[in-house]
Formats: sequence, C-alpha cells, structure tokens
Amino acid sequence: MDWYSIVKFLHIVSAILWVGGGFVLFLLGVLAERAGDIEDKLQAMRASGQLGGKFFAPMSMLTLVFGLVMCGFWVGFAELWIVIGLVGYATTFSIGMLIFKPTGERMGDVIAKEGVTPAVLAIGQRMMNWARLDYAVMLVIIADMVLKPTLHDIGILAGMAMVVALGAALAFGGSRQMVPSAA
Repeated sequence: MDWYSIVKFLHIVSAILWVGGGFVLFLLGVLAERAGDIEDKLQAMRASGQLGGKFFAPMSMLTLVFGLVMCGFWVGFAELWIVIGLVGYATTFSIGMLIFKPTGERMGDVIAKEGVTPAVLAIGQRMMNWARLDYAVMLVIIADMVLKPTLHDIGILAGMAMVVALGAALAFGGSRQMVPSAA
C-alpha cells in the first residue's frame, strides 16, 4: 500500500463521519418536524450543537487536511473538480461557523434562561432551514469527488447547480412552522 492510498482512505473516513453523522441528526430533525414532535426536534438540535465543535468541526477539518495533502503531493489544484470541492467545503464550513455555531449557542442560552419558548423554536427552525442548504452543498461535494467533472461535463455541472438551487429553495423558499400534524 502506498501513502496516497492511506491518505485517501483517511480523507474518505473523516468525510463519512462528518457528513454521515450530521445527516443522521438532520434527518432526525426533519422526521420530528414532520411528525410535529417538538421535543424530538429539540433533542436533535441539542445533539447537533453538542457535537458541532467536538466532532463535526474536527472531522470536517481532517477531511480538508487529508484532501489538501492529496492535492499538494499527488493531484494538484488545477482541476475543476478540486476547485468545486474547495468552494463547496468553504461554503459548508462557513455555514457551520457563521450560522450553526452561534445559532446553536444562542438557542442553548435561551433554553437555559427561559426554557423552550416560541423564540427557541424559531431559532431552531432557522437552523433547520440552513441545514437544508448545507446538505445540498454536501451532496454536490460528494458527487463532485466521485464524478470529477470537467468543463465539458455540462450535464453534471448543471445537475450540481440544480441541487444547490433546490437546497436553497427548500431552505428559504417559504416559512415552515413546527405545527403538530393531524392524526
């Protein structure tokens, strides 16, 4: 086995832990939202907040570091798919650091002081909306890493753009409220 294979393996494992773990928490939040279960939704958001800095941020950083090592030593930075991956990473990292982290902290502070209030639910809903866009971007990054598109792959690039646009539409296309479903 060569060093490239080892670094690539570590890159993929850290990406799986980062994206997969976060997706499970996101899915739990969506399922709770659809069921109208406020407590389960809050539990998923709390878990996301608790794991954000301790697990997801380190896994995302390891994914980036191993990817940069592969690019620096073996692949280079000139390919379109590398640029798309780095822009996608910068986007999702920014959403995490500028939206999820401070919003989760604010939500935790409000819950500690006032309990679960309509304001907390509104804060949590904003996080869920941003998560929709975040996971659309992550899906594009995964497709990008697997398909490695060039400028000639118009269909793939158009599909990636559509996924991001759909994620944005789902995130910000209308207000969603946590309303218990009729049984």
